[in-house]
Amino acid sequence: MSRVSARMPPTQAESVIKNIIREIGQECAAHGETVSETLAAFMVKAVVLDPSNGFNMDRTLMKSDVQKLVKLCVSRLLDSKNPSLDTIKMQVYFDMNYTSRAALQSIFPQAELGTFLTLSKKDKERQLKELTMVVTGIRLFNRDCGKGGEGIDDLPAILQEAIPATTQHIDSQLQIAQDQAYRYTAILETVAENPLLSMELQPYMLKEALYNMRQYETFLQIILSDIITCAQEVEMMIKQLGAQLEQLKMTVKSKTAVPTSQVFPIFIALSNLWTSFQDETVLISVLSNLTTHLEPFLGAHELLFPEKVMQNLLDGLTVKTDVCRMKEHMEDRVRPVDFRKQEWLFPETTANFDKLLIQYRGFCAYTFATTDGLLLPGNPAIGILKYKEKYYTFNTRDAAYLFAESPENYIDLIKEKAKKNAELIQLLELHQQFETLIPYSQMKDVDKHHIKPITKCESSTQTDTHILPPTIVRSYEWNEWELRRKAIKLANLRRKVTHSVQTDLSHMRRENCSQVYPPKDASTQSMRESSTRVPRPQIYIAGLRGGQGKITYGVKVNLTRAVDET
Repeated sequence: MSRVSARMPPTQAESVIKNIIREIGQECAAHGETVSETLAAFMVKAVVLDPSNGFNMDRTLMKSDVQKLVKLCVSRLLDSKNPSLDTIKMQVYFDMNYTSRAALQSIFPQAELGTFLTLSKKDKERQLKELTMVVTGIRLFNRDCGKGGEGIDDLPAILQEAIPATTQHIDSQLQIAQDQAYRYTAILETVAENPLLSMELQPYMLKEALYNMRQYETFLQIILSDIITCAQEVEMMIKQLGAQLEQLKMTVKSKTAVPTSQVFPIFIALSNLWTSFQDETVLISVLSNLTTHLEPFLGAHELLFPEKVMQNLLDGLTVKTDVCRMKEHMEDRVRPVDFRKQEWLFPETTANFDKLLIQYRGFCAYTFATTDGLLLPGNPAIGILKYKEKYYTFNTRDAAYLFAESPENYIDLIKEKAKKNAELIQLLELHQQFETLIPYSQMKDVDKHHIKPITKCESSTQTDTHILPPTIVRSYEWNEWELRRKAIKLANLRRKVTHSVQTDLSHMRRENCSQVYPPKDASTQSMRESSTRVPRPQIYIAGLRGGQGKITYGVKVNLTRAVDET
């Protein structure tokens, strides 16, 4: 019997997995359902993770195991009324389609055409790109002046009209999704309190429907955040465009000829700015289409929960929003003194409180673990538990206290629940625990999501006024003029003479004395004795006599010694 080994070489294992995925796709196509390879691969991993299916990857898989795996995957992929399948399809589609934030003769003189043709391909591409940018800048300038630029769309105006319309549409869809999620939560909260209702409502797949709606809500929030960022970028670029055009007008004015070194950089800047407008237009279009294509993944709600069924389930229940749930326990905060080992973070003690990455996408970990998967929003205001460099929030203080007693137990329960419902892995961001199911769009950022808290507290210190004995010299004076004054005073004192007078009445009554500086002989001596002497000139003229001709030629010879030789 042929077998598939879990520890076979990577290339062989990859080939076997591809065959399984191909077989799943063919089986689904035979039943009229088109399934992408990505969706089939995700479903294979989801089925293997589910412990109820009995797959053990530590042992060798038999051929019957492979057939069972294919059968289970095909069965789940063909279940059109299962919200869990819709959620998985939505996650795969979003991961695969989501895009985040990213006059010729005068320009190219005929004399330079030969030089251009001799350039390398890379240099040609660079020059042609620069040429295109300059031409684009010129056309944009002519369009603004009303002298040309036909066929250029008014991208700023298009974006200013498209962004509010797209934002309004997403806001309305987000509101609908949140209202539906609040209704599911109210029903499931009642079921958690009354176990008898659990068996009665099990066929409705309420939890799967809640996961589907919460995932849809999360994707809409991501898209809405990108559109808001896009709107801010567009507003800034419109200001830059106006400034660039105004600068160009001031440079050109009514001149017939302007140096290219002055205008070409501005034309290139205009082109780059216009390219950014085009990028924002494409991004808005992609995000808008992505929003539209997410809606079909909500089809199971109308089939399973028509309005009449929902009204019956909601009879006598109070539907609460996430904000209302947080306000109910806003004042019921955790007391850190009740814990010795756990660390709790609060808004007033943590500088980057709002930027911490909360586990399980901000849902209460204790409630999810103890109610078999109920999603209730956690309230960071009552306290965030820091456990093994991860952060957890809870909807009530009691839930926080119970979770803090044994965190590992509840974390394991959540992991086991995620194995049964694979859509929870992406919904609750459990990618580190299931690394094989990390979405491609988030694979590079898994290790970058850890933002450590910057704690803050009031503190004070006190020191003695003077720890060391004072070393101040009272007689020290830094002022040069004060020092001169004291020197003059001492010099005058030395020239003073003390006089005494004695009268008959004071004779022999007391002793008087005075003190003067006695004169003294003083002399100075230089370091050495030296003298100088001017050298004696010694100049001779040769050839004055003894010559044979009538004409006498004299030669002047200076034999005077140099000064430093004397």
